[in-house]
Amino acid sequence: MTGPQQRPAGPYEPAGPERPGGAERPGGAASEGHAPAGVRRSGLRNPDKAVRGLGAGTMALEALVLLLAIQPIRVVGGDLSGAAIGAIVALAVACVVLAGMMGRPWAWHAGTVLQGLLLLSGLLHWSLFALGVMFALVWAYALHVRRVILG
Repeated sequence: MTGPQQRPAGPYEPAGPERPGGAERPGGAASEGHAPAGVRRSGLRNPDKAVRGLGAGTMALEALVLLLAIQPIRVVGGDLSGAAIGAIVALAVACVVLAGMMGRPWAWHAGTVLQGLLLLSGLLHWSLFALGVMFALVWAYALHVRRVILG
């Protein structure tokens, strides 16, 4: 190391002139934990971006699991028809597309519809219904987290 090391300023540091260098935190009272009336603070720097990342990550994980589930379903579950494989691939592609579109306001509704379609694909094979139930629960939790963070 070539120079003296300084501790990063964090919540344990004083916020006022006692802080090294006499610099105050930007934002005034809002940075000290006092949000303006009617504004709900989540503690995140960019709550919208965090929620978009949650939705995109959930959709990407669902696409990956769907694609990786084809072979085990064929080996263990038996008769996986071509229609079922086509439905899995189509749902995985839709998940990837939605993962990239989570910034759009309609994408969350489309993700909910996608969970319903995965549940309906259980008519083609019982294991797709099981995957649909699991991912519907994960999606419901993601919607809950979105509602809590964004209000």
